[in-house]
Amino acid sequence: MEVIKISSSRKIELIDITARVAEKVCNFPEAKALMLYVPHTTAGILINENADPDVKRDLEMYFERVVPELPFRHFEGNSPAHILSSLVGVSLYVPINQGKLGLGTWQGIYFAEFDGPRERKVYLTPV
Repeated sequence: MEVIKISSSRKIELIDITARVAEKVCNFPEAKALMLYVPHTTAGILINENADPDVKRDLEMYFERVVPELPFRHFEGNSPAHILSSLVGVSLYVPINQGKLGLGTWQGIYFAEFDGPRERKVYLTPV
């Protein structure tokens, strides 16, 4: 297993970690896939377009609006972050093909921060 450490700078932020994940693939020469797991309840991980930065900005804007700051019961005041984490998910699999990530032409891997700024981790496990 490998760990990527991430620092977010905003409350809601998508951070492209594609290159950092790709660097780790060489540490798993026999792997056919890579499982990425976020061990946090107010963050997530997703794959989406990384060619046009407006897609990332549109997603961040959508996340800010989809779960408004309502009078939730959770005392910490970060229930929207917990809900967004549940909707996006905390794990995904990426195939490895000939030692490289098997992503589509326009795809990138994003760490999704919903309760930043914070220091976070993503676990990478070969499959």
